[in-house]
This record gives sequence, C-alpha cells and structure tokens, in this order.
Amino acid sequence: MKPRPGGRVADGLATGVLVVASAALFGLLGLPVAALVTRVAPGELLRRLQDPALLEALQLSLLTSFSATLVVVGIGLPVAYLLATTTFPGKRLVEVLVDLPMVLPPTVAGVGLLLAFGRNGLAGDALGAVGLSVPFTTLAVVVAQAFVSAPFFIAATRAGLGEVDRRYLDAAATLRSSPTRTLFRVMLPLAFPSLLAGAAMTWARALGEFGATITFAGNMPGVTQTMPLAVYIALQSDLDAAVAMSVLLLALSLGVLLGIRLGSGSAFPLDRRARAASR
Repeated sequence: MKPRPGGRVADGLATGVLVVASAALFGLLGLPVAALVTRVAPGELLRRLQDPALLEALQLSLLTSFSATLVVVGIGLPVAYLLATTTFPGKRLVEVLVDLPMVLPPTVAGVGLLLAFGRNGLAGDALGAVGLSVPFTTLAVVVAQAFVSAPFFIAATRAGLGEVDRRYLDAAATLRSSPTRTLFRVMLPLAFPSLLAGAAMTWARALGEFGATITFAGNMPGVTQTMPLAVYIALQSDLDAAVAMSVLLLALSLGVLLGIRLGSGSAFPLDRRARAASR
C-alpha cells in the first residue's frame, strides 16, 4: 500500500517541528554556557583564582554546602523511608510540604526563615534561651541551603527505596530480619545509586543557592558571602571577576552532573547488589 501524500506531509511537518524545537532548546541552554566559557581565557581564569576574596567565598561555599548536605541526608533519609514504605493520614500534605521549597521563590523562603528563626521569630525565644542567634551568621547560610535543597534528596531517595523489589524484603522478613537491619542491609544498598544522586543534587543546589541566603544570612565577606553572592557583588563593578567566578561554579556543577551520569551508568545490576547486600 502506498503511503498517502497527506501522511508524508504530516510526517515532514512533525520532523520539522522537532528539529526547530530541539535547536531552540539547545540554543536556550547552550548559548549562555558558551558565552561564559568563551568570555574568559584560561590564563585569566587561573589568575582570578588566586584572588583572596574569591578563595574565601569558595571556601565558605564548599564548607556550607557540604554541611547542608550532611544535615539534609541525616534528617531526610528517615522521611524518605517513611514516605516510600508507609501510608498514613495526611501523607499527601507531608509530600506537599516536602516539595514546597522547590517551587517557593527563594526570597520568600528567606523571609520565612527570618520570621521563623529570627530574634522575634517563632523559634526566636527558644533559640535565645540557649544563647543561639541564627540570622546573619554562617549557620544561617547552612540552614538556608538545607531548606531549599532538601526536596532533591528526599525525592531521589524515596524513588530509590520505593523501587526496591519486594521479593528481597519478603526474603529478609522470612529470615526474621528486623526492620532496621532490613533497611541498612537490603534497602539502602539496593537504593544506593539513588541516594548518591540525591546527595549530589542536594549539594549542587546548596552550592548555587542565592535568594534565601542573602535574605536570611546577609552578604558579609568571610561570614555569609558564598560564591553566588560574590558573583552578584562583582557584577556591579568587575565583570571579568564575575565571569571567572561564574565559570568556576559552572565547572563544579557540570562535574557533579557528569559524575551522577557516569555513576548511574556503572551501577551494579539489581540482582548482584541484592546478593552483596544479603551477605
């Protein structure tokens, strides 16, 4: 049967739309990256990396982002396990609350954190009673970064735990393994690639946090001025410095994403991980 002329026209039109849409998307995503990379020469970038202010901001960013990631993993793992394995009244509300920071404007998040943990905030009296002041400190940076990045870890970890084959859990129950032992010896090893990807995305999101940080923690060099804030300040007076710092952050972000892709591609097959976890 010969293809209808109308069908060929429709196929050609669909192909054209795909090509145009793909080119537009690659242009939208690729041109800003290319503009940053081609703007600064490698020698200039190396020279800028010796700037004490840049190194100070970078050191603070790495310290706070790693700290925020550890906090999120510590408090997010039980929540992800709960959401992945149980059903309870109000679960939908908890899911919405967990995901809310992903859609909340960062400045609104910063205002909320200020009203919650500030001197006159909801938790201000309790924090003041133990002599703790959070806003406009390095601790405030960690809190802001943890707030905006927590959904990334919980979502990835919940998905990984939820995809664990029930056969392995039933086998563990048959062997009278306790829920805690099953979690650490079966579920977590099987879901480890998802946990690792979630932690990496959490760190990358924390590293790039700007709005909530500047609202809740301020912009004090050496105390709360992270790399994104330093880029913003440099943009006002020194474009080359802003570009150099942007390229550095770009390289870190690309490295994280590339590591996630390579790591997920080299993960053990499910059955092999299951055998390793059961030993």
